[in-house]
Order: sequence, then structure tokens, then C-alpha cells
Amino acid sequence: MSDTLTPLNHQPSSIQTDTATPSLKRTGNIWTAVAHIITAVIGSGVLSLAWSMAQLGWIAGPLTMLSFASITFVSASLLCNCYMSKSDSRNRSYLDAAKNILGNKSAWLCGIFVNINFVKVGIVYTITSAISMRAIMKSNCYHKEGHKASCNYGITFYMLLFGIIQSVVSQIPDFHGTKWLSIVAAVMSFTYSIIGSALGLAKVIGNGKIKGSIGGVPTSTVAEKVWLVSQSLGDIAFAFPFTIVLLEIQDTLKPPSEMITMQKASTMAICITTFFYLCCGGFGYAAFGNSTPGNLLTGFGFYEPYWLIDFANACIVLHLIGGYQVFSQPLFAIAERLIAQKFPNNGFINRNYTLKFPHLPALRLSLLRLCFRTAYVAFTTGIAIVFPYFNQVVGVAGALTFWPIVIFFPAEMYLAHKNVEAWTTKFIVLRTYTTVCLFVLMFALVGSIEGVITAKFG
Repeated sequence: MSDTLTPLNHQPSSIQTDTATPSLKRTGNIWTAVAHIITAVIGSGVLSLAWSMAQLGWIAGPLTMLSFASITFVSASLLCNCYMSKSDSRNRSYLDAAKNILGNKSAWLCGIFVNINFVKVGIVYTITSAISMRAIMKSNCYHKEGHKASCNYGITFYMLLFGIIQSVVSQIPDFHGTKWLSIVAAVMSFTYSIIGSALGLAKVIGNGKIKGSIGGVPTSTVAEKVWLVSQSLGDIAFAFPFTIVLLEIQDTLKPPSEMITMQKASTMAICITTFFYLCCGGFGYAAFGNSTPGNLLTGFGFYEPYWLIDFANACIVLHLIGGYQVFSQPLFAIAERLIAQKFPNNGFINRNYTLKFPHLPALRLSLLRLCFRTAYVAFTTGIAIVFPYFNQVVGVAGALTFWPIVIFFPAEMYLAHKNVEAWTTKFIVLRTYTTVCLFVLMFALVGSIEGVITAKFG
């Protein structure tokens, strides 16, 4: 049967147009939620954790990771409670919850940070995937030519290639349609995390000793050490949060026990990811000590077996294709909903085309989606090409939005939603928690920005 376009109400292989968005049935369960969370959490940040551990040392490094894991758990627990409003309507996204609970002014401010967060994740994922693609080429080159060969490859081509892939994948209509992509991405994230940990452990065994120290990498000046510590905090902050997509994930779950399911899924996912993070960071630091590379799988502390390095980097690319969508779909939904509300009678914006191929599920297309999402992918790709500095960009990205998105707004939404009175014990604890975290993240942000400036102009 041909896939030729035919008018509405003709043969099954056709493009059909409509202007109504079909209602979505929530069928998710605890395992799909865990898959979504792991896809969102275990991303490019895991690759910098060994380097971060090296800057902090054997005591401060693991404690910092556990601290950020605890903060993420608290944030998820607070936000889970904000899914159902008092009128029994659902807050289907982070911004919906901010608007309905805190009001329009707070939602406007929150929206700025939310959109910055989505964009910065897209930029970092583009950089990381390109580095991993390049690492595959370099790994094969080192295997053939020797470890001292130049094996220089540019990175721009691989960023453009990732951008082209994302332009296609971004045509998935909505977050619900990414379930299969999240499952594949979650499997990939487990795979390369295990490979990174195993390679680190194997190198420790081969070295016959555990490298590293309590104080971390020594530096020539105190100021240099301070900058590196602050940048490592930003890197770790980037590795953990998924709060920004928590309500979208919760909205995929089968009613009526969405909150209970989400709390269980969050707890499971955070425990799993923290374990893998400690393994990757710990084994990587133990293997390389003061010479720990900024990116565990692309910094070429490991050269052999080259095929395993290639496979791990391929897994990273596949995972980041899905991870990019987990963080981009909410932004797409927000922007396209606002545009549709602004121009309700515009056919270009509101008309959907259903493309049906033989033996394949129907694909819903729209001209607005095609143009807007392609332009967005081009934008994130362009920024990544200008600032292709992995560790420094990850640090800025982590520190920039962690406090408002993961700490401040979830706490404020919870206080307002639960009508917590001022100066009660719960009120004081949450406000103290947000204030202390603010100072820590400001320190991380300043150091990470200094790292980007030094990498770009120093």
C-alpha cells in the first residue's frame, strides 16, 4: 500500500487534517515513571562526577553528592503534593502549578527560570553528544595509530548531526509520546554508567591502589582551588534535578493514586541514580586521582578495550537523544499552547495532519510544530557551537537554575498549597533550607562563570 497523500475520508494510507487535539489517556505506572526520571536525571552530568570528586576529595565529594540527592528528594516530595489542586483539577506542568498556587506574577518569574532551564539542558546535551560522537572516532584512531597519535577531530559537525536528529525526533507531538524513547534512554543511561564504573574499577585493580586524597587535587593558589570547588558544585547540581518535569511525568500516571505512585517512583529513581553516581565518581577518582579527566568516557583516561569505549559513547548519544526530548517537550507544549491561544482561528497554527503509513502507528504533524521546534533545535545547536566547553558549561547550567527551580519554587508552592502558617516549625525549616541553599548555589554559579570565561578567553 502506498503512503501517497490522499484527501480526508479516503483510503487508510493518508494525511487527515483536524483542529482538535485528541484527549490523552493516562496509562503510566511506577516503572514508566522511573524510566522518565532516570532519563531526565542520569544524563551528561554523570560524566563529570569523577572530575568533581577529584576537586572535592574523598570526604567532601561523596557527602556533596548525598547532599544534592537529599535536596532533590525533598524537592520531589514537596512538588508531588502540588499536583492536585484544592478544586480537584490537575496541575499538569510545573508552570501550571506555579500559576494556580502562587499567582500570575510568580508564575511569570518562574517561567523565565523554567525556560532557561529547558534551553540550557538542550545546549549541554548537544555538547555532550557531540563530544561522545567525536570520542568514538578518536578511540578508533588511537587503537589503530597508537595512544600518542594526534587524532584531532572537530566537534561542530557532530553538533550539527545531533541537531538534525533532534529536529526529526522533536516532531513527536507531546510528552506522552516519549514513553518508548524514555525507556530506551533509561536502558542506555544504565549501560554507560555501568561501563564507566566497571572501567574505573578495573583500572583501580590494575593500578593496585586507590588514588586520590582527602583534600582533592592540589592547586598552586587558594583562589584556584576555590574556583575549582565552586565549579564542581555546579557540575554536581546539574547531575541531579528532575523537578522541572516531575508534574509532567506525574500527569502520565494512571489515576487515582498518582501522588503515591510518583513518590515511590521518585524515591526509587533517586536511590538508583545516587548509587550509580557514587560508583562513577568514586571509581573514576580512585582510578586516576589528580589526573581525573573532565569527562570520564571521552577524556581518554581509558583507551582499551576500544570497542567498549565506542559502545559506551554510542549509549550516551542514544540516551541524550531521549533526554533532550524529556526536557524539551514541556517547553514545546508551553510555547505552542500560548501561540494557539493567541491565534485560535489560524489554520497554520491549529491544524493537525495525521499521516498514516501501512503497518505503522499514525503520526500527528503540524506546520507550527515543524517550524517552531526546528527553529528551537537550531538555536540550542548554535549556542552549543559557540560555547563547546563541557565541564564549565555544565557547571554554569547546574548552578544557574538549581536554586529557583529545585529549591525555592517547590518550597513556596508547598507552603501556599498546604496553607502553612508563618513562623510555624515547618515554615521556619523550609525558609532556612532555601536560604542556606541559595548561598551555596551562588558560590557555585560565580565559580562556574569564571571557568567559562577562562576557557573562552584565557
